[in-house]
Amino acid sequence: MSTEVTQQIPADGAPAPGTGASESRRPGRRRDGRQPPLRHRVITVSLLTVAALYFLVPVYWLAVSATKSSSDLFGTFGFWFHDPHPIDYLHRVLTYDDGIYVRWFGNSLLYAGAGALAATLLSAAAGYALAKFPFPGREGVFNIVLAGVLIPGTALALPLYLLFSEMGFANTYASVLLPSMVSPFGVYLCRIYATAAVPDSLLEAARIDGAGEARIFTVLGLRLMTPALVTVFLFQFVHIWNNFLLPLVMLSDSDLYPIQLGLTSWQGYADRQPELYQYTVGGAFLSVLPLMVLMGVLQRYWRTGLTEGSVKA
Repeated sequence: MSTEVTQQIPADGAPAPGTGASESRRPGRRRDGRQPPLRHRVITVSLLTVAALYFLVPVYWLAVSATKSSSDLFGTFGFWFHDPHPIDYLHRVLTYDDGIYVRWFGNSLLYAGAGALAATLLSAAAGYALAKFPFPGREGVFNIVLAGVLIPGTALALPLYLLFSEMGFANTYASVLLPSMVSPFGVYLCRIYATAAVPDSLLEAARIDGAGEARIFTVLGLRLMTPALVTVFLFQFVHIWNNFLLPLVMLSDSDLYPIQLGLTSWQGYADRQPELYQYTVGGAFLSVLPLMVLMGVLQRYWRTGLTEGSVKA
């Protein structure tokens, strides 16, 4: 006996479950199931390729140059290897001047790691409070935070130095750490994200159950704001890691230098010591590795945060 299976097509023309619906959800297709025109796809891929080359070619040049001696840096083709000895040259970078580069690397980790972590926690607390606790002058405080986003760091470097000199903090770790713990952009982002991602009904339910405000913030608020906190941490870490002007103004002791300031000091002496050209390039290559690792480890949290609000419940 044979059984005929007929497929029912709704009257409005919508595809039956498991047929056309899955086709329209394939990557690269529109909602109606059709692919974009070929010229649009070619333009998109071309633009993405150009952008990828723009960002990756300097990293490639840096990786190739880190395997060359100072003479080969200027006497050979810059985008290809010539008698590479990467381990030897990088070992010289790490051991030059009693390992001063290792100390600079540790200083940068301290400034960027501790500063970004503190800035993230402070931004989370301030943004959560501005989003969930109505109080007189709240919008005025938020407007001041927005004004802080617009003020460039170069305009604050000299006033900060004069202030820290009066307090006795100049030429210390604190002179770089304390300013790094403040992120107006982080407060702004956390306030916007907390408003959208932390429902008031959930907070009220926690209060009814007897939870205090501190517990609600640490257990519920921080967990729901994780994507925003990862974004703030990444932005602040990269900003502090690449910061040059603030350490230049605040520090005079080379033992307190971060990597960026230390490599600049090497480059300044390279005319008298040509090997410092190679040490500067090798040190710059090593300095980008922590950022690459950090982006690779935290990108899944960041991607989750970017797509979390794209679908309505």
